[in-house]
Amino acid sequence: MKVQPVYLLAFFFFILSQSSWAQRPVLTDEEQVTEMVTKEVDEMYHSEEFIKKKNKKFAEVKGAMVVDIGVVQSGKVSSFFKVDSEIKDIDFINFMSDYILTHKFKFKLQKQQRYKVRYSITF
Repeated sequence: MKVQPVYLLAFFFFILSQSSWAQRPVLTDEEQVTEMVTKEVDEMYHSEEFIKKKNKKFAEVKGAMVVDIGVVQSGKVSSFFKVDSEIKDIDFINFMSDYILTHKFKFKLQKQQRYKVRYSITF
């Protein structure tokens, strides 16, 4: 079976256009960044996967925490800092930190841009 060049060209155009749709948006406004970080972190900490892992090792942990989450240009989490916490279990705090430090947000920042977002959560 011989493939017509027109079909190949159409196929490559389709593939290229799909990749441009899949690119993450670049956020420039601090309020937008704060809103998106809060939304994604809420989703992550309330996800079935996180709750299952939390309950496996830390089912008894309850309370509120305030943390600062640093985000860099690529959308990766650069830092996790506990500001205040009713939860005193260091192993749980480290678990939360490790869990979020592997996260990559669904957006990017402008070059050389970094943001720190204060986030509160209650378990």
